[in-house]
Amino acid sequence: MPRDILKTLQEEHDLVRSLFDEIKGTTDRAKKKRGDLLAKIENNLLPHAKWEETVFYPAFKERADRDGLQTHAEAVEEHKAVEDTVMPDVRAADIESPEFAGRVKVFGEMIEHHADEEEKTMFKMARKMFTPAERAEMDAAYEAWKESPAGLTAVRAAQAKNGAKGAMRSMVG
Repeated sequence: MPRDILKTLQEEHDLVRSLFDEIKGTTDRAKKKRGDLLAKIENNLLPHAKWEETVFYPAFKERADRDGLQTHAEAVEEHKAVEDTVMPDVRAADIESPEFAGRVKVFGEMIEHHADEEEKTMFKMARKMFTPAERAEMDAAYEAWKESPAGLTAVRAAQAKNGAKGAMRSMVG
């Protein structure tokens, strides 16, 4: 089967959805399991999001018509909302609390909405914008980027930013 970045991103969406389903099924006493699942969600979500923001979204925007530009703007804003607010709020909550469960539920719903929108709108447009060869090239570049210094640095920076914001929020209330 030929490589395709859209297929890879879809598979990652499916993996993260399954992790959210699993964490939603935990109880407040499942501290270790919740912590492990949250780490898996972040470890899968952050490389995906950072690559989209730095490579895929700019390439999409370059070729987009007015509707595509609106779709791009929506995707960028959803990424910002999750990274700047939702993820730090989840990190600020006591992992053994109903508050954590509620925040994770909202986090999962936002990711579900975003992934659905990307798949139904952005990916559909991208199939027309990029040739199969370009999508295969993007897929190979994405795989290499995840292990590259640039990719690892982008993910670590996002983790540090979310951790710091979460720590500040847990101190103030």
